[in-house]
Amino acid sequence: MNSSQTDVHVPVLEDEVIDYLKLRSGGTYVDATLGLGGHAARILDETAPDGRVIGFEWDEQAAGIARERLKKFGDRIIIIHRSYAEMVEGLKQECIDKIDGLLLDLGVSSLQLDRGERGFSFQVDAPLDMRMDTRLRDTAADLIKKLSKEELADIIYNYGEERQARRIADHIIQARQEKPVVHTRQLAEIVAYAIPRKFHPRKKHVATRTFQALRVAVNREFDNLVKILAAAPSVLASGARMCVITFHSLEDRIVKQAFAGNSALTVLTKRPVLPGEIEVSGNPRARSAKLRVAEAV
Repeated sequence: MNSSQTDVHVPVLEDEVIDYLKLRSGGTYVDATLGLGGHAARILDETAPDGRVIGFEWDEQAAGIARERLKKFGDRIIIIHRSYAEMVEGLKQECIDKIDGLLLDLGVSSLQLDRGERGFSFQVDAPLDMRMDTRLRDTAADLIKKLSKEELADIIYNYGEERQARRIADHIIQARQEKPVVHTRQLAEIVAYAIPRKFHPRKKHVATRTFQALRVAVNREFDNLVKILAAAPSVLASGARMCVITFHSLEDRIVKQAFAGNSALTVLTKRPVLPGEIEVSGNPRARSAKLRVAEAV
């Protein structure tokens, strides 16, 4: 492993997360989206000498890098190769009934975005995969191949908030009748052609929302988020805090409603905590991050 692999993902809202978690030595904390281990390393440092982190990561490549990065912490770190939606089951297997804090960072790792072969980005031409866990059955190309125009349009509209969803779906169907849509740039070109130039956004690629929508659908991200938000309070010790970082409005809305509707939680952030100008200037990907925090009753 080279050093660049451990540096490609900068933890977002790191100081704010650490402050809200109320870390203490001897505590047991879950990083449910371990990624490359940036947040986990800070939690382990702050809870020395005997605080523990249970990390969940379903991207095998990321889990391997995190394992190497965090090995200096010995048995204080346990890495579980499972989706965060299976957190409760994973904790039971480790004989852990209660935890002292939980972090959920819903950002897509730079490891995934910057490595074109994963198919998350159109910056490099690659197979349309988008699976965070290669054990999942369907890739983005599979969805494009088998879904109807109406189903594709619903995914693009509901998960990507793309107003041109119907037009995009129509062009995808036309394109796949001529040849399979299986590469990232192929899809990006279809989307760019489908949307009239006057509707192309200035500050981001016109296909960004479509790619986001397909990624969410492939990985069942919203379903998994709803599941962990409902299940997490059952494993939070009294006074334990749950920190959730989202990156677009649909996720934030799900978290806000789940926190407000759960009598086992006290909401600590009436409005989401946003990154400051200094953090955004140093890490532009943090600009859309929002942190919400709730405490177990």
